Amino acid sequence: MRPQFIYFDMGNVLLHFSHERMAEQMARVAGIEPALSWRILFEDGLEWSYERGELTREEFYNRYCEAAGKSADIDQLDAAGNDIFELNAPIIGPVGRLAEAGYRLGVCSNTTLSHWTYCTGRFRVLTSVFAVHALSYKLKAMKPEEPFYVAATKLTGVGPESILFTDDRPDNVAAAVAVGWDAVQYESVSQLNEALRSRGIVMNY
Repeated sequence: MRPQFIYFDMGNVLLHFSHERMAEQMARVAGIEPALSWRILFEDGLEWSYERGELTREEFYNRYCEAAGKSADIDQLDAAGNDIFELNAPIIGPVGRLAEAGYRLGVCSNTTLSHWTYCTGRFRVLTSVFAVHALSYKLKAMKPEEPFYVAATKLTGVGPESILFTDDRPDNVAAAVAVGWDAVQYESVSQLNEALRSRGIVMNY
């Protein structure tokens, strides 16, 4: 069945990003070693708590500073932690053609308030083309957890069988399939175009 709604992952699908760069740049602001910054953010799970919507912006950066044993300006840390994204330019063509063909599109992403604020300010396509935003910090759940997909389905106004989703992570794709979505792992624009064609999605390639 041809999908009525198409969800795109943000990180490493619509935008390229680097967690390593995030840890290094925040470490520079705080005056600590990048390895300690990485441990605080990712090994100890501070970033995941923020992505899950368990922390406010201020709580996230205050806890980072507390764990680092340093005092640093929150706005400077925020800028350092967010300047890690670049547009995946080749995918914008297919996205635009899908929108022009009348398909409803959404962003389906694990992300934080800080990252989303930065990205929507810099990459206008996220709000100009994508009408629905299923974001972990708002839904209080993260991919590949089932509650995330259940909540994201409700945002579309269609049944799970009518949703197509593309994500770079196989575990996120498998979890989407488990709740009834059609899903394809993103590898390249040409591969995605072929997946769209095979599902009867017609647009001017």
